[in-house]
Amino acid sequence: MTVVGVDDTDSRVTGMCTTYVAHRLATALREREFDVARVVLVRLNPAVPHKTRGNAALAVHTDAPAAVARDAARDVVERLAQVGADGTNPGVVVAAGGPGAAAAVPDAVAAFASDAVREFHDPEHARGLATDAGYLVESWGNGRGVVGALASVGAWRAFDEWTTEHIAYRERGRWGTDRDVDADALFAAADDAYPGAWDTVDGVTGDLVAVPRTPCPILLAVRGDDPGACRRVVDDTVAADGTEPVRSRETFVTNQGTDAHLRSVASLADLDDDRAYRVQATVAGEPETRRGGHVFVGLAETDAAVGTGADESVGREAAAFEPTKHFRDRVRSLMPGDRVTVCGEVSDGTLKLEKFALRERVETTLATPDCPDCGRSMKSAGRDQGYRCRDCSTSAPGKVEVPIERDLERGWYEVPPCARRHLAKPLVRGGFDAPTHPER
Repeated sequence: MTVVGVDDTDSRVTGMCTTYVAHRLATALREREFDVARVVLVRLNPAVPHKTRGNAALAVHTDAPAAVARDAARDVVERLAQVGADGTNPGVVVAAGGPGAAAAVPDAVAAFASDAVREFHDPEHARGLATDAGYLVESWGNGRGVVGALASVGAWRAFDEWTTEHIAYRERGRWGTDRDVDADALFAAADDAYPGAWDTVDGVTGDLVAVPRTPCPILLAVRGDDPGACRRVVDDTVAADGTEPVRSRETFVTNQGTDAHLRSVASLADLDDDRAYRVQATVAGEPETRRGGHVFVGLAETDAAVGTGADESVGREAAAFEPTKHFRDRVRSLMPGDRVTVCGEVSDGTLKLEKFALRERVETTLATPDCPDCGRSMKSAGRDQGYRCRDCSTSAPGKVEVPIERDLERGWYEVPPCARRHLAKPLVRGGFDAPTHPER
């Protein structure tokens, strides 16, 4: 088995898509009667500043000889990659041997792939590892694409949780134009396939999540756990009269929807910019809606004694930005003292929420006591003198705890499909450690 990794062939401005480059490579190998076992789509660190969109790298697993696969990859990249675009620096890495075998993928390459989803790598380091492993390397521009290409080669050994994405590509003459997709057909197909296929549409906002808005070759990209369900969504949508013709299709194995980018840490002090985390915390203040509709909430360490307005306890801020829509209402419902698990990327010191779990919630608040005789609210009897009913002369030593009605139940909450990042695990996939409240 030969593994061909490729990365950084697209452009934010002129389009293209590395999935399409890998699809055309797989097609070229099949046309030469080589077998393609799978095409792997690996999402890497979503916080990398020089990414184009989703920071995807691709690997084609084939029985073609390494030299043949390299020549085919070089030909496809030179024909399709946006090499002349600013910031596009393709890389190709070709490895001979089984992608999951320890002897074929060295420990160092597997570790490189595992780290690439959470950390940053240097192109020269990637090139050195590839050379040490005996891999063939091709690059264009500054060669930054070698990083993702090598990570995609090692991914099959590095990761053990995989999902599916089935992509339908547009006819060449339609690239860069508005897409014609029958929205009713897509919504019906998505509803029928759920939960085997997820994040296809957003039932609240009406967004067609599977339909890109960029000038890339993709018409539909349907994600899920069931490859058959993903294919059926595309089948039913392209069969509708209102959907444009499809040129070709490919099914990818991917780490999307797995939370592979999240690193679990013990303390808010362990959070660094441009990385994504899962961490326990205590809500340290009232959530605040700021300009633009973004919602911010202060967080403190889990062992902090937190009260309303206890600004000195704030260790970090978490944010639900406007594109997360009604998820912001979940954040607004948090109260000081709630214990939570928060997940998201850190940027400029702020954790951008992808999901959170309400672990322990505040159930009571301190209130002025009522008179046990007449039921009226007592008045302060003076500093440190408790409360007194002016009519009945009854007294109380201080405020009393009263129950609070909370709309927010315990469990996991997530951003809606229209705001979901590629790697973020949808709650509908299961495997979470508390009740879930999925969005669809």
